[in-house]
Amino acid sequence: MSSPPARFRLRLVFDGHGMIGPGKAELLGRIDDTGSIAAAGRAMGMSYKRAWLLVETLNAMFREPVVESARGGPRGGGARLTDTGRAVLAAYLEAVSAAESAGAGPADRIAGMLRDMADGK
Repeated sequence: MSSPPARFRLRLVFDGHGMIGPGKAELLGRIDDTGSIAAAGRAMGMSYKRAWLLVETLNAMFREPVVESARGGPRGGGARLTDTGRAVLAAYLEAVSAAESAGAGPADRIAGMLRDMADGK
């Protein structure tokens, strides 16, 4: 039986400024894809309130907002990533890719030492 591949879940912690990890990054990506904070949150199984809270947290972390939103109305509302938001998301994904590349060998060695689990238990 082969060892399961390791998954990297990188969280960048900026002391005194907050953090960004896989959840916030996924939310930014889904906002970029859908143009909606509500739709992005729904796609992740999170409440609208929670999605908004995360967006507000992210916007407060950076000198410039990462997400801009417009209220609903006759033409509808929406949200979009700002240039800063796209840059933050791209840099985070680049860091994840670098960590996966650099950590693949050690992670494989650790995975090779895992106990075999009979019948998936």
